[in-house]
Amino acid sequence: MKAAELGGFDIQKDALNLLNSTVMMRKSDFRYDLPNRLIARNPLENRTASRMLTLDGKTGEIRDLRFLDLVDLVKPGDLLVFNNTRVIPARLFGKKPSGGKVEILVERILHNKRMLAHTRSNKPMRPGTVIELASGRVFVLLERRGDLWVLEHLGNESIGKLLDAEGHIPLPSYIRRPDQDLDRERYQTVYAERPGAVAAPTAGLHFDENMIQKLRSKGVGIAYVTLHVGSGTFQPVRVENLEEHRMHSEVCEVDASVVSAVKETKSRRGKVIAVGSTSIRALETASQSGRIEIFTGETDLFITPGFRFACADHLLTNFHLPESTLLILVCAFAGYEAVMGAYRHAVREEYRFFSYGDAMFLTRAGYETAPFRHPNLR
Repeated sequence: MKAAELGGFDIQKDALNLLNSTVMMRKSDFRYDLPNRLIARNPLENRTASRMLTLDGKTGEIRDLRFLDLVDLVKPGDLLVFNNTRVIPARLFGKKPSGGKVEILVERILHNKRMLAHTRSNKPMRPGTVIELASGRVFVLLERRGDLWVLEHLGNESIGKLLDAEGHIPLPSYIRRPDQDLDRERYQTVYAERPGAVAAPTAGLHFDENMIQKLRSKGVGIAYVTLHVGSGTFQPVRVENLEEHRMHSEVCEVDASVVSAVKETKSRRGKVIAVGSTSIRALETASQSGRIEIFTGETDLFITPGFRFACADHLLTNFHLPESTLLILVCAFAGYEAVMGAYRHAVREEYRFFSYGDAMFLTRAGYETAPFRHPNLR
């Protein structure tokens, strides 16, 4: 028995876990400086033309590669897990009877005539308020549900058809331009299949059909989860103490084929590679028992440093906003100091950031390096 072990416990690891549990994680610990010019506001001409930074969370090693190099990084027998959600044109613009402008961002469609949505107007609205779109289509506000409204469409067509006809692609606010016809294709993965998201699973935007076929030909497995990204992904963390933050719940499905593919990959010592933060949240939601199981429902899993990952070995993702839940997740996966150092490197090397930006490929940190260490205690 090692000196650090006693009665089945590893004293060193438990001490680190205790430190992690007693030191408050602050939103401001995940802040970094980003020049405005590095925010990608348009996609590159070719999906696969992005750069890719790799970070080994165990060693801290950083490499500057191209996204196409992913084919060489993965090995036969590995498994890529994609999120096959499809972005709906979820942003609508209308006006109240008074003439006041109203913006609607759909959270989810409840059924053919009703939806749950965020609304923004110059004055608070009440149940019964009518909103008319430019086409003459009409909604009425029924009731509040937390920060959201239930709206009912008073016409004959389904909300899905209405959104296809009049909705706008809900680009993130930092892109700072109206959506264009190009965004209907490029703010969508090539394998998008199941409508329901209001934001793209952006790590998947780098893949084209040819790239996926190259990976298949190499012997890399492909599996698809579904997590319909909600409008909560646009909402900033408003509390300094991260323990007080509550995630919006999102519809999630991990079916039997994914469970089987993950288990087979693990049995042959292959690596599970989550493509995007939404894919890893789906996988880890389905693995809360310690092993992956079929899951259908809603997830509000908030992954912070100290989280014990049970499924994914690697994570492919984009660069995320400062102080965002997505950056916090990445720090949990590959280690706080390693990730924040990699972000500083990416800024120096002028990578393109956010949804239409470059990619990052991370190897999971070992347990000893994953727990959060407050910067003031280093």
